[in-house]
Amino acid sequence: MVQTGVQRALGARLRSFLAHSLHNRLSAFFAGLGVTALLQSSTATGLMVTGFGAEGLVSLTQGLAIMLGANVGTTLIVQPLSFDVSLVAPILVLAGYFLFRRARAGTRDFGRVFIGLGLILFALHQFLALLGPITANPLTRAFLEALSTHIVFIMLIGVALAWAAHSSVAIVLLAMSLATNGVLTVAGGIALALGANVGTALNPVVEGGGNDPATRRLPLGNLLARIGGALAILAVYPWITPFVTGIESAPARAIADFHLGFNLVLALLLFPLLKPYSRLLERLLPSHPQDESPDAPRYLQLVAAGAPVAVALAGATREALRLSDVLEEMLAGLHDALANPSRRQIKETRALDDRLDRLNRAIKENLLAIDTGRLDELTNEKLARILTFSINLEQAGDLIDRGLLGIASRRIKRGVAFSREGNADLVAQVDRLRETLHNSTAVFLSGDIAAARALVSEKDVFRCLEEDATAAHFDRLRSGNVETVETSALHLDALRDLKRVSSHLIEASAYPILKKRGDLLPTRLRTVE
Repeated sequence: MVQTGVQRALGARLRSFLAHSLHNRLSAFFAGLGVTALLQSSTATGLMVTGFGAEGLVSLTQGLAIMLGANVGTTLIVQPLSFDVSLVAPILVLAGYFLFRRARAGTRDFGRVFIGLGLILFALHQFLALLGPITANPLTRAFLEALSTHIVFIMLIGVALAWAAHSSVAIVLLAMSLATNGVLTVAGGIALALGANVGTALNPVVEGGGNDPATRRLPLGNLLARIGGALAILAVYPWITPFVTGIESAPARAIADFHLGFNLVLALLLFPLLKPYSRLLERLLPSHPQDESPDAPRYLQLVAAGAPVAVALAGATREALRLSDVLEEMLAGLHDALANPSRRQIKETRALDDRLDRLNRAIKENLLAIDTGRLDELTNEKLARILTFSINLEQAGDLIDRGLLGIASRRIKRGVAFSREGNADLVAQVDRLRETLHNSTAVFLSGDIAAARALVSEKDVFRCLEEDATAAHFDRLRSGNVETVETSALHLDALRDLKRVSSHLIEASAYPILKKRGDLLPTRLRTVE
């Protein structure tokens, strides 16, 4: 609840702040510290930064600096909670309740944060109350005291608990509570907290990796650093507890100070070594070739890497043709989903939209990296045409995915069917869309003016098709056709989305050519004097 509340209230701003605070290692460190202090989850920060790394928005060195800051940030809330704050729990829940019920969105979500913190304190109090009668038994207490000497075993328990809970804070608070009530010795509590520091680094490794080993460098580097720190602590463990308790005698405070000190010392030791550590991780986890994935770009050439602008635009054009191929596969899948409804067919076709999105993103990033100020007018126009084509095809794919395939899925879920005539109209329009896509791709490649004008005239054709199909649909409604009555809203939505897809296909290639010539009117309205 704490993490969800902060993410709903500040999530987009936190992500934006993190992405814009990567100028150097030091600013990245403090950005990670600040974001994690609010989220109270280094796991959430780790997953965000792993996503940035996979998209190429952050270098490995900067990402590791963020994670060092995140590891320190997650210890900050443990410090105030290491004092006796059990009386604060009902106040936090009550304040959170009023905020949640009365405040506006944003402030309302902070109510969720206060309720979550209060519930954590309540839960720890109740847990210890349940353990009270058990630990009062002399045999049980003797067993727990003996268990406290098995430091490695307790640490492994902490690893498992933090991994399962997705939170080192909860496990460290548990260790503090158990030590305060004599269930564990301070040495055992420190071992449990040490395991929590390792366990919370497991989640980004398990959940944040992709097919490319390069995307695992950051979470794995953070995990290896924590494991190395834990092993170093185990090597000098007999001296750790006397040292910590010499600074702070209260068990809860001693464990909280160890938790903070461990992460601070680890950050100080590793910070100067981040660059060689990054190079080691890059050597251990080399990136796969970019063209192994079916939806990875194959032909893009980076101007920044030395490719001439003409070569970069040619590569982007070839990549845009792959978008056309994927969209044609989606239209074929839509045809089958309407003609012979199948959940499997719908699922496979919807997956193609992800390929469209990734290819379009790669094309945009490639072209937007080119400095257009140094290009002549003709080259700038060609770049703009490629961008317009790829963006419109991606938007057409979104309409098919979220609109038309969603309609096909709802039809199956409701157990209804379009009338035979209505379904035939939809299938015929999908086939017409495939032909329009072929023509649009040809216009994109040739730049032919006559072909562009012919393509734009398709808008009138689709407008007439929609009007005729809608009129026929209303005629069937008036006649009392049961299938038409049951699927009326779905059918009209499908007709609307088919027309919108056709608009994107036409605008993708014909509009830039005709606009340059001044052949497009600003409005369809006739001038009235």
